[in-house]
Amino acid sequence: MSKLICGRISVSGMSAVFETLSPCPRFPFSCVCSRDDAPDRQRVAPLAVSGDPRAAFARLTSLVAELPRTTVVTATDSYLHAECRSPRGFVDDLECRLCASGPLIHVRSASRIGLLWDMDVNRKRVETLRRRLRETQPG
Repeated sequence: MSKLICGRISVSGMSAVFETLSPCPRFPFSCVCSRDDAPDRQRVAPLAVSGDPRAAFARLTSLVAELPRTTVVTATDSYLHAECRSPRGFVDDLECRLCASGPLIHVRSASRIGLLWDMDVNRKRVETLRRRLRETQPG
């Protein structure tokens, strides 16, 4: 089975590093994602960029690295994985992927243990990055 994500074909279950972001886990209250197949309660819009998409992705990578208690685990020119720790030590995974077919950056932010509501921490993280990316766009 395959699905179309961001203009490219990916095999279901394939690692995000190769084609697309990981899906949200079955726990509905601790993950947000811009994947086309994300349920409404988990869906966020991808980050729209103007100008050079690769430059925007590089800015986003820098913005993520500046987040408190955040460690960038993997960073390429089109994919980013970071671990974001809460003050109590809980880890959330943040993934960002530059869309090959347009000026979009897809995002996913999810709690690793997400059995309970995350108090919108993941949604707020994505919206903070969206705002800061927009503020740093040239022009």
